Amino acid sequence: MDAATEAALRAGRPFFWANPDRRPLAVVREALAVTLADIEAAAARLDRFAPLLAGLFPELAACGGRIESELLPVPTLAARLLGHGSDRVLLKADHRLPVAGSVKARGGFHAVLAVAERLALEAGLLAGADDDYRKLGRPAARAFFADHTLSVGSTGNLGLSIGILGRALGFAVTVHMSAEARDWKKARLRSVGATVVEHAGDYTAACAEARTQAAAAPAVHFIDDENSRDLFWGYAVAGLRLPAQLCALGIDVSPEHPLCLYLPCGVGGAPGGIALGARLALGDGALVFFAEPTEAPCMLLGIASRRHAAIAVTDLGLSGRTLADGLAVARPSQFVGRLMEPVVDGLYTVADEELVRLVAAAWRDEGLRLEPAAAAALAGPGLVRAAEMAVLAGRPATHILWATGGGLLPEADFAALLAAAEGQA
Repeated sequence: MDAATEAALRAGRPFFWANPDRRPLAVVREALAVTLADIEAAAARLDRFAPLLAGLFPELAACGGRIESELLPVPTLAARLLGHGSDRVLLKADHRLPVAGSVKARGGFHAVLAVAERLALEAGLLAGADDDYRKLGRPAARAFFADHTLSVGSTGNLGLSIGILGRALGFAVTVHMSAEARDWKKARLRSVGATVVEHAGDYTAACAEARTQAAAAPAVHFIDDENSRDLFWGYAVAGLRLPAQLCALGIDVSPEHPLCLYLPCGVGGAPGGIALGARLALGDGALVFFAEPTEAPCMLLGIASRRHAAIAVTDLGLSGRTLADGLAVARPSQFVGRLMEPVVDGLYTVADEELVRLVAAAWRDEGLRLEPAAAAALAGPGLVRAAEMAVLAGRPATHILWATGGGLLPEADFAALLAAAEGQA
């Protein structure tokens, strides 16, 4: 890590960093720890479970149990972020995903379903992958799953996705919540019957405790946000589905017509999965940028220093605390960081004050109800254009702002964010 990067991070200044190690897909594909086949298998698992999900959750009935969000035009917000140029700006509406209301839904649901499928096949509740998976919503299956516990460490949104689906299937669920987790997320988990264990420490400490407890109990299945392949593959399905959505909008992606993805980043699983899925599905015309708070730039620090999980933001004197609770992570995933070294095009940081301002701007311009973490994506297009990256070279681009959460925000919490933005004006 060069001195200028370290100085900017230590100072907690908003900062854009272009990754010098980004490589063409043809060069790195064979060495990647995750393959296209892995992600396609996850997509197939989600399809197998879709009829069951449609039956468990009325809000999924209309879409046949498919967990997916729209690409929305945001013309007024686009003009605010980039001016009136030739670039096209869209918003990936994961903040409106049914049931779990965040980007964590695909990965979290897939991880739960992977556990349920394995247990059901071992117990003979399913005869095979061609069986009717709606069987797993019946009382006999629920009674079987009740003898098993799902465990996860979370700052909030992942815990919600694991807890909501796990409890719907009949599992006991324990969510270890870090100090940054919002009270409303804890209350929502408790309302579906999940056990919430509150920790005074940060996200890493909550995960460590959850991992230790699960290791001593065979019937406890720990879903490891830092290392789980099942989570990562589920997240990556979103990237795999992008070509069809873009084609429906008449959008071509190529090195001559690049697509820029802006992905808020905590420990790295969700943005890393989406990034890799998009690169494998769309090729080198897909450019990916991760957004982090100035006080918790763990993935930027890990990749820039090439030390990954061996370094934490607290080593630079940063607090790791931020209004963007889903991004309040001090130490990145070793697995994801190494995987992203040749994949991610750049990372940038955003101050909490700017996150609040962007939440208000998205609401005022487009009626979008975003969490501060999701608003981090909005800072990306202007920074990337200002950086004059050679890979863009003045070409018109399509920008996708990945709105990772916010649709489930209680009215009082959202009103407080808008009031804070007013106070800054």
